[in-house]
Amino acid sequence: MQADLPRLVDLAVAAIWTQVAAYRDSAEPTLREDVTAHVASVFRVFLAGLAAERPVRRADFVVTREQAMHRVAQGISLADFLRAFHVGQLTLWQGILDAAAGDTEARDAALELVATLMQVIELGSTVAGEAYVEAQQHRLAERDRLRRDLVEDLLARRTIFAGQKLSLLRTAGLGADADMIVVSAVPTAAAPDQPALSAAAAAVARAGGGLAALRQEEIVGIMPVPGRDARAAVSGLRQACSGPDARGLRLAAGVSTVHSGLHEVADAYAEARVARDGLGPGGGVLALPLLSAFDYLVLRRGQTAERLLRPEIRRFVTEDAAAGGSLITTLAAYADCDLNATVAAERLHLHVNTAYYRLERIADRTGCDLRRLADVMELLIAVKILAPGTLAGGGQPPSS
Repeated sequence: MQADLPRLVDLAVAAIWTQVAAYRDSAEPTLREDVTAHVASVFRVFLAGLAAERPVRRADFVVTREQAMHRVAQGISLADFLRAFHVGQLTLWQGILDAAAGDTEARDAALELVATLMQVIELGSTVAGEAYVEAQQHRLAERDRLRRDLVEDLLARRTIFAGQKLSLLRTAGLGADADMIVVSAVPTAAAPDQPALSAAAAAVARAGGGLAALRQEEIVGIMPVPGRDARAAVSGLRQACSGPDARGLRLAAGVSTVHSGLHEVADAYAEARVARDGLGPGGGVLALPLLSAFDYLVLRRGQTAERLLRPEIRRFVTEDAAAGGSLITTLAAYADCDLNATVAAERLHLHVNTAYYRLERIADRTGCDLRRLADVMELLIAVKILAPGTLAGGGQPPSS
C-alpha cells in the first residue's frame, strides 16, 4: 500500500471528479491540486496508524481542517465536501483489496482493517464537517463585517472603493451613479436576539436586492431601482415586513425617495428614518416614493401642528376613530372624489343619502363647511396627525 500510494491518490481524485459534479464543474484553478494533497494526507493517516498500531486521533487531521476552509472559499458545499471524502475512502478500501488479491492470508488481514478504516472515515468526516461549519461561519461573519463597514462608509459620504468593497457593490447592482432607495428598519419590540436580527436583515436584502447590514438594532438597506421605479422593491419589503417572522420579530421600515448616485446615500438615509418614525407601534412599511407631497408634509408633523388643531376637530377625529372611523372614511372618499358626494357614495357602496347624512354630521360636529377646500384640508390634516391608521393606503379611502 505504501509503495502504491501515488497511484491510489490519483485514482481517488479521478473518482471524485467523476462522481461529484460540484468538483467536476468547478472553475477554481487550484481545486484539483488541493484535493490531491488532502487525499494523500488522509491516506497517509491511515497507513501511519497501521504502522504504529494505534487508533487515529483528531490531531492527525490538521490538513483536513485546512482543506475544509479552502472548500468554503472555493464554493464547494458541505454535502459535496463530505461526499468527496467518502469517495476517497472507498478508493482506499479498493486499493487494500487489490493489494491482497491472490493471497489468502493477506486478504484475511485486509478484512481485519475494516474497523480501522471506519475509524478514519468517521473521525475524518467529523473533523471535516466541524471545520467546514467553523470556516463557513467565519466567512459569513467577515462578509457581515464587510457589508457593515461599506454601509458606514456610504453614510459617511465616502464613495471611492476598491477590492472587496467594490466587488460587493457590483454584486449588489450599485454602481457609482445607480438609482437607489435606502431602507431603515427597526424591530417594534425591545431587545430582539441577534440571530433574529440577522435573519431579518437577510430577509430585507432578499426582498429588494442590493445591500443590507445591521447597525446595532437597525437594519439599513441600499437597493437599486432600475428605471427609478421603486414599486417592486417596496412590494418585496411589504411582504418581508407584513407580519412577525418565525422568531416573532416584527419590523417597522421606512423607505426613502429614489436618489441617484452613491454620494446621496446619506441624504436618502435621513429620509428613510423620517418615514420609519412616522409608523405606528404595529410596524409595517412606509415608502416615501408612494406618498404625495401633502402626505409627506403631514408626516413631518410636530407638536406645534397638533396644538394648532381646533378642539372640536380634535374631538371629532379621536371619537370617530375610536368608534370605527366610518365618518373619517366617508370624509376621505369625499376628498378623493373631488368633493363629489355622489361619486364618493358609489365608491363606498353607500346610498347617496347616507353619504350626505354622514357629511352633515361631520359639519355639525366640527363647524367646518365641507364645500370649502380649506376646511376639508384642515380635517384631513387632523386625521393624518391624530388617527393615520384610519386611512388605508397612505390617504386613499378603502374600497368598501
